[in-house]
Amino acid sequence: MSEGRVKLDASWKSRVGAQFERPEMQALAEFLRAEKRAGKVLYPPSPQIFAALDTTPFDAVKVVILGQDPYHGPGQAHGLCFSVLPGVPAPPSLVNVFAEIQRDLGIARPDHGCLIPWARQGVLLLNSVLTVERGLAGSHQGKGWEGFTDACIDALNREREDLVFLLWGSYAQAKGKLIDTRRHRVLKAPHPSPLSAHRGFNGCGHFSRANEYLREHGQTPIDWRLPAVYELGRD
Repeated sequence: MSEGRVKLDASWKSRVGAQFERPEMQALAEFLRAEKRAGKVLYPPSPQIFAALDTTPFDAVKVVILGQDPYHGPGQAHGLCFSVLPGVPAPPSLVNVFAEIQRDLGIARPDHGCLIPWARQGVLLLNSVLTVERGLAGSHQGKGWEGFTDACIDALNREREDLVFLLWGSYAQAKGKLIDTRRHRVLKAPHPSPLSAHRGFNGCGHFSRANEYLREHGQTPIDWRLPAVYELGRD
């Protein structure tokens, strides 16, 4: 996995590009090549692996939502955590996210699950692990991605101020050790999956609380509404 071959916004490449030369990332690249040679199907498609970083430049980040690993069903993962492209049914966790937004802000559930409009406003939708094998959740954990995404979070923590980190579930919250809570706002809740959403994600109010923090620190809040599917792509 060579830095020069990775589609990555320059603002991120200048900060984490050196990670690609590290031994663990070299080993990860070889693992991914071997999996493909063995005929395994990996998600998301290679050009979309770094889509979260490419869609939300470093200096544009306002809010960080940390996921675990990509969706492992056909056609679901496209490089932004929790997001699916138009035409793909919203997975249960995303349905619960939309339900909380409706409860919190009165915004009706959209007719699709594509979160690119959030990413373009400064919501970094970053998974901790950036690839997965079809049908096998967590199959690429411990293969080298965690150090790379740690480096992304560490750079944001050190170089930016007044960001909001939404950490849903124990896996995302483990990354919280990298975040200085004196410089940034960290909001924690259980994961929005159907197995755990009722334990405190439902009713967490993270979306209004994130916007309140941004306003208090002189930043434009996030518009959590999503345009109708036919309007996507209009800039």
